[in-house]
Amino acid sequence: MAIDSGDTAWLLVSSALVMLMTPGVALFYGGMVRKKNVVSTIMMSFAILALVGILWVLYGYSLGFGPDIGGVIGGLDWIGLSGIGQEPSGTYASTVPHLAFMIFQAMFAIISAALITGAVVERMKFSSLILFSVLWITVVYVPVAHWVWGGGWLGQLGVLDFAGGIVVHINAGVSALALAMVLGPRRGFLEKEAMPAHHIPLVMLGAALLWFGWFGFNAGSALTAGGVASSAFVATNISAAAGALTWMILSWIRRRPGLLGVATGAIAGLAAITPAAGFVHPLAGIPIGIAAAAVGYFCISLRMRWRVDESLDVWAIHGMCGTWGVLATGIFASIAVNAAGADGLILGNGLLLAKQLAGVAAVWVYAFGTTWVLAKILRATMGLRVREEEEMVGLDIAQHGERAYGGITQ
Repeated sequence: MAIDSGDTAWLLVSSALVMLMTPGVALFYGGMVRKKNVVSTIMMSFAILALVGILWVLYGYSLGFGPDIGGVIGGLDWIGLSGIGQEPSGTYASTVPHLAFMIFQAMFAIISAALITGAVVERMKFSSLILFSVLWITVVYVPVAHWVWGGGWLGQLGVLDFAGGIVVHINAGVSALALAMVLGPRRGFLEKEAMPAHHIPLVMLGAALLWFGWFGFNAGSALTAGGVASSAFVATNISAAAGALTWMILSWIRRRPGLLGVATGAIAGLAAITPAAGFVHPLAGIPIGIAAAAVGYFCISLRMRWRVDESLDVWAIHGMCGTWGVLATGIFASIAVNAAGADGLILGNGLLLAKQLAGVAAVWVYAFGTTWVLAKILRATMGLRVREEEEMVGLDIAQHGERAYGGITQ
C-alpha cells in the first residue's frame, strides 16, 4: 500500500473544509435566534468542536472504526490512537495515512453533535448540553457510524451511505426531535412572544460556509482525488442549487421569497444529496434537491401544527431530507458512476431501495429511542432547562456573562 500525495492532500483539505462547517452551523443557527441568545447558540457549536475533537481521538474512532465486534461496535485496539500512524490502515482508504482518514471522520462526528443544538437553543442549560453531547457521541453516533462505515451490520447488508445521510443527518435530525420533545418548548412559543431570526446576513454567511464546506463533506468522502470525487462535487452543487430555487418558488407562491428560505432550501438540498453524491449521476441532484426542498418545507409546517418547538428545524431539514436522500440513493444509484456502489430502482434493482429503507428504519428507531432515554435521565438528574428568569433575560448573560452586541457584562 503506497501513499498517494494527491489523495492525501485532498483528504486533508476536505477535513479542513468539514471542520469549517461547524462554525458555519454556529453562524447559521446564531442568526436565527433572538439577540439575547446569540452567544449561547454559537458557544454550543464551538464547544462541541473542542469536546468531540478530544473524545474522538481518545476512544470514539476506535469504537466507530476499530476491528468489528459482532457487527455492532468496534474494538478498543485503536484507543488513544494506538497503532494509528502515518501509514495507511490496511482497512480504510489505502492511499492515505491512517491519521488522515481518522481526522476526516472526526469532523463528521463533530458536526453531527453540533447540528442537534439547533433543536434546543434559547432554553437548554450549557452544562447539560455538554454532558448530553458526551453521552450522545458515545452511545448513539459511534455505534451508528460503525454499523454503516466501520464494518458493521448495515454495511454488511449492503446499505449505501456515501457521506452521511444516515450516519450524520438522520442520526442528528431524529435525535434532535427526541431531545426537543423531552426538553419542552421555549417560553411563549406559538403564543404572544415573537421569536424572529435576529440577523439574516449572519444566517446567509453560515449557509455559505456550509455550502462551501459541503464539497469536502461529500467529495472528500471519495477518499481519493479522482473521478468519483469530481462526480460527487458536481452532484452536491446541483442539489444545493435545486433546493434553493425550489424553496424560493414555494415561499414566493405562499407569500414572498425570503433570504432565510433560500438558505434553508440550499441546506435541504445538501442534506439530501449527501448519502447519494458518489453513487448517482450528477444530474440526479436536480430531482433530489427539488424533492428535498418540498419535504423540508412541508415538514416545517407539519412540525408547527404539532406544536413541537424543535427550534431551528434540525428534524425537518436534516432528519427528513436525509431520509429522502437515503431512499433516493436506492432509486438513482448506478454502478456506472461508482463500481463500489450498486444499481438502484430505476436500473432494475429494487432490492437496494429495500435495503435503504431497512437502514433508515433501524437508525430512526435507535437514534430516537436512545436519545429519548438519555434526555429523560438527564432531566431527572441534573435538569435540562435553565430557570424561567434566565430564559427571560437570555442565555448569553445568564449562562455565559457576555452579550453578542456589547461584550462582557459587569
